[in-house]
Amino acid sequence: MINTALFDMDGLLFDTEPLWGISMLRVAEKHGIPITRERFKDTRGFHIYEVTEFWSVKYPWEGKSSQEVAEEILDDIIALTKIEGRIMPGVLNALKMFKAEGFKIGLASSSPTRMIEALVEHFGIREYFDCLTSADEVELGKPHPAVFMHCATQLGAKPINCVVLEDSVNGMISGKAARMKVIAIPEPIHFDDPRFSLADARLSSMEDLDMDVIKRLH
Repeated sequence: MINTALFDMDGLLFDTEPLWGISMLRVAEKHGIPITRERFKDTRGFHIYEVTEFWSVKYPWEGKSSQEVAEEILDDIIALTKIEGRIMPGVLNALKMFKAEGFKIGLASSSPTRMIEALVEHFGIREYFDCLTSADEVELGKPHPAVFMHCATQLGAKPINCVVLEDSVNGMISGKAARMKVIAIPEPIHFDDPRFSLADARLSSMEDLDMDVIKRLH
């Protein structure tokens, strides 16, 4: 019986994905780091601290450390999301639905803890979550299953009783590796990516999520 819902954050709860690029380019330019959008593919799926560490090896610069640059990027994207970001369509209804059904609800994100806490508070959805978990708290990030396993443990839930909601391929792999059911809600441009066939369900929007979708996962 599925009784626990685990949400990703970036691109699923909030439309932060394009804002990450803006913040990374802005801070990189400030420090003379020759980053372009094309070069983002080299670090796709990395934690922000892993991203700036990679930059420091491949494009060494003088001045602030990779850790300090990562913190600047975090400051920038948190501020930018508060101004320009929004909750994705269907998210509030999904959270209310799971709460009404008595589900345990967790957030398991690759983003740092301070970003998670700042945004769920800012957008007024903190009350829905029983647990906030960051990949900061585990040894390996997605697509490793550690962050979902850790979140389930914090909630006192067994993997077999969990459903993961994800928008990325790496997140989907992470949830499946944790032996949880996965509902993929990809960006429209990636909806037909054949890799999402690994998911247990695929939706075009969180607005399409209801308890019938959950029941069909059993």
